[in-house]
Amino acid sequence: MNTWIAIAATALGCYAVKLAGLLVPAGLLERPLVRRFAALLPVALLAALTAQQTFADGQALVLDARAAGLTAAVVALVLRAPFLLVVAAAVVVTAGVRALSG
Repeated sequence: MNTWIAIAATALGCYAVKLAGLLVPAGLLERPLVRRFAALLPVALLAALTAQQTFADGQALVLDARAAGLTAAVVALVLRAPFLLVVAAAVVVTAGVRALSG
């Protein structure tokens, strides 16, 4: 029963957030600070998610093959490689480090 309560609360919360977004006045959304914040928020959230998935294992901070793969992806991005090459570099380096370490 607790699961259904959680599902209902999540659904209502999502609806409330969507409704709040629709009720925001258009003038507020046209302010430069709000526009800049809205443009940078997804980038910050994606960076935080990437860092959490790369360097965390439960409650512990880890430095393993995932960090090497992320480093390879960053190097490929700095060299302006195409997106598929960036992903391939990360995959190959991560797999290689895992194969060599265990």
